[in-house]
Amino acid sequence: MTGESLNFLRLALAEGLGCRGAHRLLDRYQRPSAVLSASVGDLIHFGIAEPAARDLFSDRNRAAAEAAWNKCLQQEIQILTVQDPAYPTLLREIFDPPLVLFVKGVVDTLSQNSLAIVGSRRATPYGINVAERLARDLAQRGLVVCSGLARGIDSAAHRGALEAGGRTIAVLGSGLDYIYPRENKKMARQIESAGCLVTEFPLGTSPSPQNFPVRNRIISGLCLGTCLVEAAEFSGSLITARLALEQNREVFAVPGNVTSRNSFGPNLWIKQGAKLVQSWEDIVEELPRPLKERILWKTPDSPMHSQAELFTDAFSASEMSVLELLRLDEAVSVDDLIEKSKMTSAELLSVLCELEIKDQVKQLPGKHFVRKY
Repeated sequence: MTGESLNFLRLALAEGLGCRGAHRLLDRYQRPSAVLSASVGDLIHFGIAEPAARDLFSDRNRAAAEAAWNKCLQQEIQILTVQDPAYPTLLREIFDPPLVLFVKGVVDTLSQNSLAIVGSRRATPYGINVAERLARDLAQRGLVVCSGLARGIDSAAHRGALEAGGRTIAVLGSGLDYIYPRENKKMARQIESAGCLVTEFPLGTSPSPQNFPVRNRIISGLCLGTCLVEAAEFSGSLITARLALEQNREVFAVPGNVTSRNSFGPNLWIKQGAKLVQSWEDIVEELPRPLKERILWKTPDSPMHSQAELFTDAFSASEMSVLELLRLDEAVSVDDLIEKSKMTSAELLSVLCELEIKDQVKQLPGKHFVRKY
């Protein structure tokens, strides 16, 4: 344990000081050790509230910092301070970068070229499919996919990157010992080995609602750009897009059905100048030129075929007829498919099974099916 790292923890855990207050002190004193060599009176004279100044020098603060360090050591959690060389450069550039990051997994993932994919927790099948596909396509081309591990679009983004064998970053609005939602614990373990989990909240911090807007600036700050996939009028993911714009990062949006409440956010951002996204190429086109050329150069050339030719070669007539009955944006029940396809139940389920194996359809709860492409 280095003394300066412990001092950073003391600044981060001082009650009432906050991230911006800590940065003000670092601007003035340069190093945490210099801050702690000052007096309570010096800090109060500098404009720090007296309760915060006194807490910083208290036994409670020192004990809390030491306990936090020891817990991280026991749980193999790495601590990055804002002055650490391994701290992600892009994140350090934002207005109020986290003083300390708690990281579990492959730390250098934070410094690789990343793209955030965010959106509604109450996503539609269309939104889930688009997010998974974009994440998979971007991860296959070497970009790290970043999101917030929430239900809906966030989970779909992480899942798509993992399916592609790529790297992904999950930014938490809690301590690393609180995985939220609980059903994503297995996914969190997968992310640890194919990227990392990261947060600025110490162990023991529960996922309180006020944490998530604070967390969102890390998602956008880590990335070259943020892509919005489905967001209702008051969705928290709109905060992430706004923060990306304020941080001088690219903002992308996937258009949606104008009658869907989840399309409000992306469609509004497109009207306001966000880049409309239909495929991974739309995102890569806006990346810094050296990175864009490297990605496009690595993308294998393939002969041009019409969509009809590709589908005719890949699928049987019965598979094609079922695909034509399925939709991207709305799940269809197996009973409706039986009625419309004129197949028996056994025949239809066999075809659907083949299409699932070919990764063309997804089964949802209640024997409902949705097309993936």
